[in-house]
Amino acid sequence: METDDINSITVLGAGNMGHGIAEVAALAGYDVRMRDINQEFVQSGYDDIEWSLNKLAEKDQISQEDADAALDRVTPLVDIEESVSDTDVIIEAVPEKMEIKEDVYAEVSEHAPDQAIFATNTSSLSITDLSEFTDHPEQFCGMHFFNPPVRMQLVEVISGEHTDEATLDVIEELAEEFGKTPVRVHRDSPGFIVNRILVPLMNEACWLVHEGEATIEEVDSTTKYGMGLPMGSFELGDQVGNDVSYHVLEYMHDVLGDAYEPCPLLAEKVENEELGKKTGKGFYDYENGGADVPSDQVSESVSDRLTAVMANEVANLIGGDVAEADAIDEAVMLGAGFPNGPAKLADDVGLDHLLETLEDAYEETGAARYKPADYFAEAADQGGFHGGNEDDDSYEFDTISIETSDDRVGTITLDRPHRMNTISGELLDELGEAIELLEADEAVRSILLVGAGEKAFSAGADVQSMAGSGADPIEAVELSRKGQQTFGKLEDSDLPVVAGIDGYCLGGGMELATCADLRVASERSQLGQPEHNLGLLPGWGGTQRLQQIVGEGRAKEIIFTAERYDPETMADYGFVNEVVGNDELRDAAYDLAADLAAGPPIAQRYTKRAMKKGWEDAEAGLEIEAQAFGHLMATDDLMEGVTAFMSDRDPEFEGK
Repeated sequence: METDDINSITVLGAGNMGHGIAEVAALAGYDVRMRDINQEFVQSGYDDIEWSLNKLAEKDQISQEDADAALDRVTPLVDIEESVSDTDVIIEAVPEKMEIKEDVYAEVSEHAPDQAIFATNTSSLSITDLSEFTDHPEQFCGMHFFNPPVRMQLVEVISGEHTDEATLDVIEELAEEFGKTPVRVHRDSPGFIVNRILVPLMNEACWLVHEGEATIEEVDSTTKYGMGLPMGSFELGDQVGNDVSYHVLEYMHDVLGDAYEPCPLLAEKVENEELGKKTGKGFYDYENGGADVPSDQVSESVSDRLTAVMANEVANLIGGDVAEADAIDEAVMLGAGFPNGPAKLADDVGLDHLLETLEDAYEETGAARYKPADYFAEAADQGGFHGGNEDDDSYEFDTISIETSDDRVGTITLDRPHRMNTISGELLDELGEAIELLEADEAVRSILLVGAGEKAFSAGADVQSMAGSGADPIEAVELSRKGQQTFGKLEDSDLPVVAGIDGYCLGGGMELATCADLRVASERSQLGQPEHNLGLLPGWGGTQRLQQIVGEGRAKEIIFTAERYDPETMADYGFVNEVVGNDELRDAAYDLAADLAAGPPIAQRYTKRAMKKGWEDAEAGLEIEAQAFGHLMATDDLMEGVTAFMSDRDPEFEGK
């Protein structure tokens, strides 16, 4: 079967995951049959889809017409034969119990077409074992969505021992048709990628507290503010559900051995039905304030231990041929919101140091969870999970990417789609370096700045990763100056700069766009400076630069109201130069950058300098303008421009 042959999709289960997957498939244009065991369950799932689609329309993320059309494509059913006969792909999302899934597959196999592909949304159960409950295990694979499927970008595509490569290819392409990012898991291994990293990490946090080496506050402060992860370990456990983590650990323990023994502290929480947010109490009391993670109890020893355990799981996955380092990093960033992938985090700390941390803990305690994976030492010898830096390719970055084209456009892409392209300290460093690289490249004549994905140009500063700096006034001042200076490199660049704004352009993201010379925005974009809502002010040049573009009155309106503005309004204010259709944004922004790259570089350089200086001092700006005008009279570019004009052709400026 090819992806183009897929017309209808059956989703088994109408619960949170089932109705979410059905909604995603319907939004992608597929006819969806959503089946559950009784009318009440399936109707509830259908109602949830209707509510969600209307919410997306209310927020202008889709049109009301698209919402209505997607809902029309969903058929709620109870009869199993009607649900699966003549369908192309069956996605199972029933409860995570092997016996329930076995019964479902036995019933479905009686009526499903021979060519139908089966995909299970299991988060941990064996793909191989599940496939053997069907008549065609070669047409069976894992398709693990993350909750909620409508918002979460990641889909783990998992191979079982019997799975044909063609089946994986089709499901991977289907995930892309759904607008998701598939990550291939090559071998059927408990927890796959994301849960294999997260669950042992949460378990180790429990062991640290259980054995008296740290407090819950120290662990969560370290995880959230020291390591920069989205939540504290215990905060995350309460969010996921402590029973969920415990049952995944039990399965890992059964299959993989003693290294995955659940901590008694976690078992106690489950036994007492303190499961987290859903029961009102877990490691935190959600009926009395909830999680309040301190930012000032970061522990280096806790960070080392947690990072070492996480790195050991990375080594197990790579050494076991489950997934490569890049895939592991992408999956965990997309599925768990990590600022960087676990392999990258471990490489940054240093594998030699982390290996020593594991070996010391293993020697001291004898606990199997500290025994280093066979591949760990090999990776350390190679210089890291991502290898050493022997090639020293200065165009390789972690938070951005840059590329140059034959049209002499240097494109900088903010490449953190899993974090809405928010701006971290590392991104500021890499952005500054990228600007300098492109300016030094004689083949580049203009810079195009865009964000990865379709949701955000940049949703602002990565508050999570910067929280530690924000707590110290002196460090916060330096962070503000760093952002001002980095963004200022675009403003000061001799190259014309275009910002292609698609999606959210908020806070620090808008301050970054302010430093471009021209701005093109898609219709779905939202722009604004929301800092006053947080009790802050724009700290990366927004109080100064914005008024130069829209005037003092409009700048005060935008900053003081902290509202979000549509691109048409921002075009009226003079901030956006052109508003284009959502599908046209990339091409329109690139074409504008290419047009500027074809312009006279010397004249562009002096024009930018004169205009910038003139804002500070009109007389000085006029003097620079006059001097530049005289200088340009002696350039080859002027002769080329005049000759091309007289010959009725496009000029070919060489910057001479």
